[in-house]
Amino acid sequence: MKKQIRAYFSGRVQGVGFRFTVREMSDNFGIIGWVKNLKDGRVEIVAEAEEGLLHQLLIKINEYFSNYITGSEVTWHKAIQEFDGFTIRF
Repeated sequence: MKKQIRAYFSGRVQGVGFRFTVREMSDNFGIIGWVKNLKDGRVEIVAEAEEGLLHQLLIKINEYFSNYITGSEVTWHKAIQEFDGFTIRF
């Protein structure tokens, strides 16, 4: 079943290639959505795919950026399928 996540990552997550790496990971998993830096220093991700793929993405992000992430918040929602691919928003 397709789901959507809205995730916020805090720590030293800006200026370390976080958005570009998340886009690459998402493309590899076939996940659609977007990622962007927030003014408060966090990174926000909205992503849609099968629930298992989203879990895998979150695991990969946490493993890859374990030295940079100090906190995260993830909420799960019903997929709305309004995205064509995975993009970086500015």
